[in-house]
Amino acid sequence: MGAQQSPVSKPPTSATPPEPRTIAINIPPRPYDAVVGPGLLSSLGERTRRALSRPATRAFVVYDSNLPAVVVEAAQRSLAAAGFQLAAHAARAGEQSKSLDSLRSILEGLASHRQERHEPVIALGGGMVGDLTGFAASIYKRGVPVIQCPTTLLAMVDASIGGKTAVNLEVGGDATALHKNIVGSFHQPVLVLADTGVLVSLPAREFRAGLAEMIKHGLLGGQFGDPTLFADIEQSIASLTPRGIGETDLIARNIAIKGRVVEADPFETAPDDVGGRALLNLGHTFAHAIETLPGLTLIDEQQNTLGTSPILHGEAVGLGLIAAACSACEEGHCEPNLIDRLKRLVQAAGLPRLVQGLPSNKALISRMMHDKKVVGNRLRVILPAHNCRAKVYTVTEPTLIAEGWDAVRGD
Repeated sequence: MGAQQSPVSKPPTSATPPEPRTIAINIPPRPYDAVVGPGLLSSLGERTRRALSRPATRAFVVYDSNLPAVVVEAAQRSLAAAGFQLAAHAARAGEQSKSLDSLRSILEGLASHRQERHEPVIALGGGMVGDLTGFAASIYKRGVPVIQCPTTLLAMVDASIGGKTAVNLEVGGDATALHKNIVGSFHQPVLVLADTGVLVSLPAREFRAGLAEMIKHGLLGGQFGDPTLFADIEQSIASLTPRGIGETDLIARNIAIKGRVVEADPFETAPDDVGGRALLNLGHTFAHAIETLPGLTLIDEQQNTLGTSPILHGEAVGLGLIAAACSACEEGHCEPNLIDRLKRLVQAAGLPRLVQGLPSNKALISRMMHDKKVVGNRLRVILPAHNCRAKVYTVTEPTLIAEGWDAVRGD
């Protein structure tokens, strides 16, 4: 289960809160807005009404059971004030809850609430809740509107944008054979509402995990219209905290990167020489191979313990980015100093630099072969390239991947 978010306290009144930022996500047939800023949950009901194509009577809220009651109540109060008849379903955070059983429970709730095709489902929580709720919305009555209200940094900058929805599949009753996001669909939200005020309740470990996805977007910035994002994150990393007043701008820039990638390739069908949406999986093929493994210990360069299994997605992505950079530099695809820059940045973000307890490279590569990007039984990974760009690389020599794993192995 995910970490309990602490009660939300009021931000200091001496600083003027930043104005909300709106990022247009232009994906046919129906573009939508991602709005980011503090205090936005109070406008959820009104914004939901405006985002729907038809008037609606009911709304169904799926929320992370670890959220502070004040956050859930703020969302429900706003929806009720806008005239919606509400039903709510609490979802337990964690990869084990991202399951077919959890999906069934939500679908049964929607049916019991007599939710109609034009009526919205609201996902209030982190990436797991967003993925699970989005998938339920995509298949209930062949598709109902979904509104993403991410409450973690990782979900704000990444998971809530782009319409990828999914649950995991446990094969043969073996939790170690958990295939991540293997059952899912594309279902774009009609609105993304990221209330940055909620971040003050986020456990520090969860907040740091979100920084990994921001680092990933920085490594793609040269390809998608923001070539200075990586350097700006390097400059700002020490000041990025849940209460940081400057985060709205960086979060908005990350959302814009994700939006540009998805707009160009909404269904991840671009050829390898273009890369398209697959590039967003930079570091993820490594990450997915380890984040459901038990018995791992996360450490920094000084051998300080930063956490143990279950590993958070963002923690695994941080390790995956270093592994991918080491593999890329081995092939001459990126600047030689990128590895050191990444290591310093990951360390400064408070993310793990190394992991203890990994199985053999052969076993890890075997787990990577379950990745959705495998084609013709050939492993494809995303590697960083020069000038904050990335490329799809088809692996012909396992030694290349082994170099990446060795770079993050802490044993």
